[in-house]
Amino acid sequence: MPEASPVATQQAEQLDELSINTLRFLAVDAVQQAESGHPGLPMGAAPMAYVLWKRHLKHDPAAPRWLDRDRFVLSAGHGSMLLYALLHLTGYDLPMEELKHFRQWGSKTPGHPENFLTDGVETTTGPLGQGFANSVGLAVAEKLLAARFNRDGFPVVDHHTYVLASDGDMMEGISHEAASLAGHLGLGKLICLYDDNKISIDGSTDLAFTEDVGARFEAYGWHVQHVEDGTDLEDIDAAIAAAKEETERPSLLAIRTQIGYGSPHKQNTSDAHGEPLGEEEVTLTKRNLGWPEDQFFYVPDGVYDHFRPDTSRRAAWLDLMERYAEAHPDLARTFEAYQNGTLPEGWEEALPTFEAGSKLATRAASGKVLDALVPQLGFLVGGSADLTPSNKTRTKEQQDFQKDNPAGGYFRFGVREHAMASMCNGIALHGGLRPYCGTFLIFSDYCRPAVRLSALMNVPVIYVFTHDSIGLGEDGPTHQPVEHLAALRAIPNLTVLRPGDAAETAEAWKAALLHPERGPVALALTRQGLPTFDRTKLAPVEGAQRGAYVLSDSDGTPEIILIGTGSEVQLVVEAAEKLRGEGVAARAVSMPSWELFEAQDQAYRDEVLPPHVTKRLAVEAGVTFGWGRYVGREGRVIGLDRFGASAPGDVNMEKFGFTVENVLKEARAVLE
Repeated sequence: MPEASPVATQQAEQLDELSINTLRFLAVDAVQQAESGHPGLPMGAAPMAYVLWKRHLKHDPAAPRWLDRDRFVLSAGHGSMLLYALLHLTGYDLPMEELKHFRQWGSKTPGHPENFLTDGVETTTGPLGQGFANSVGLAVAEKLLAARFNRDGFPVVDHHTYVLASDGDMMEGISHEAASLAGHLGLGKLICLYDDNKISIDGSTDLAFTEDVGARFEAYGWHVQHVEDGTDLEDIDAAIAAAKEETERPSLLAIRTQIGYGSPHKQNTSDAHGEPLGEEEVTLTKRNLGWPEDQFFYVPDGVYDHFRPDTSRRAAWLDLMERYAEAHPDLARTFEAYQNGTLPEGWEEALPTFEAGSKLATRAASGKVLDALVPQLGFLVGGSADLTPSNKTRTKEQQDFQKDNPAGGYFRFGVREHAMASMCNGIALHGGLRPYCGTFLIFSDYCRPAVRLSALMNVPVIYVFTHDSIGLGEDGPTHQPVEHLAALRAIPNLTVLRPGDAAETAEAWKAALLHPERGPVALALTRQGLPTFDRTKLAPVEGAQRGAYVLSDSDGTPEIILIGTGSEVQLVVEAAEKLRGEGVAARAVSMPSWELFEAQDQAYRDEVLPPHVTKRLAVEAGVTFGWGRYVGREGRVIGLDRFGASAPGDVNMEKFGFTVENVLKEARAVLE
């Protein structure tokens, strides 16, 4: 191709500068008008974002959920106005009016990006490091789907995941966990643009962060490049191009930027990080960068047209998909089923049944359910944080997902609970796969920030939390969860299920799979064996789908209702039977899920827990917090408002009062 003329080159450079400054000042003006926000990152990172979005990013604003788009994640979510400006200028459904309502009630431009509010936002970010780990999950999903569905001449899954991360992201422990695993897995289509501005809220990062980040990532197995001048567009462009050429390793581009670029008094200071520049400084900054001082939310002529992306790549992909369906019809149908999460006809019939009276830990029952489900549901993939034998999360047929076997559906996350949960969010957000992951319930603490974001984003990740009480035994109180059920139930939009036997465990999995729109699900499962209830004598197990149901009952109106969850359901069933033998009208209720029960209509809830029956006793091997809503003022709770002890599990249960005898004692006290 002939070289561009000097005039054309100069015009292009001017348009580049206009475009970059448009990004900067849309952010500056929005933050100033809101009197709240973070202008520094958008001002410093605008050049790298511009180069990526203008020259490399494959996307189509008319189809923000197009499967084969490149993913862009702003892990440094406090710089949200940079992303909003990019979305606005490139043609997403984010009009200028929304930018002017930055951080205001009901706007599509909240303080941190929310994927469920704004088209083009791939994931909710803000808690630092989460977006980085989400990106590793996104890249895993791309690699797995490509391995399963691409064929010669038909690269139907072929895109990159880009993440813009800050110094703060690099400090957070989750980024260490996720980066280590990404390097091990050889995620060659994962590219991180590191906004290396060396400023945090407290001041210079030298106060607490002096490591060689590039050397750390090289040790993780990443391809590392350094761009010394974050305003040099050609160096940034070349670094991104080189990262795309590297297919065996994920790439880190450490780009040296200046926070608050262009601000005469706040550039390279922490003052630019998390507060408006101030009216006077805004004026001085615009003057310094040659921007109209009296213009706000200004977009120069030609900038909109310049920012519009090349959408022909999506058209080409649609054509490719048509030819793919002709050449590989069965594979194309399976691919579509993956994307839709379609449950095949008759899948429930494959679920195992459990013999009445047999004794089985609910974690083991969960493993048997997975043995049945995974062959039926190819899109169901998962793993464990180095507790596979304990969590029972790997099926007999699953192969490990590894660098040399990217089609495998089982993930060895290592001892990385936090990254595991966040990566599963990324896998779910990518589309085409339904992830689950396992660890001990006690270690839900280690992944709680990611679980919370699962709930906030309403993504259908399934958490398999085993060893759910003091019943796990000898490992002692460090490994015995007591407050964790209450803590998980406190998260809005998270469905917690603690099944009482093997059959209820199968129902819990069915509940999770049948209603992905409900968001994430946490299964709390036992280490110890539990008796499988005889359903010829007790209520059908399908009642578990409704969160709580009457398991056994007396004739007529009950005098007392005994409520149990998990391993304690057996206690209330036996105690209720003994009370009935004494002439007391006792009802036993299994309540595997508060959330599913609360989702039922009032008539059903009143049927299970009649309001006029105020004598109630709940039994659960955890803190009593929250049970007041179900037992009321006249009821009691047998719980554990203290830590456990190191002893055999059955001894713990006896010593802490989780016995039929103690349930009877407390029930009689309630009746007095």
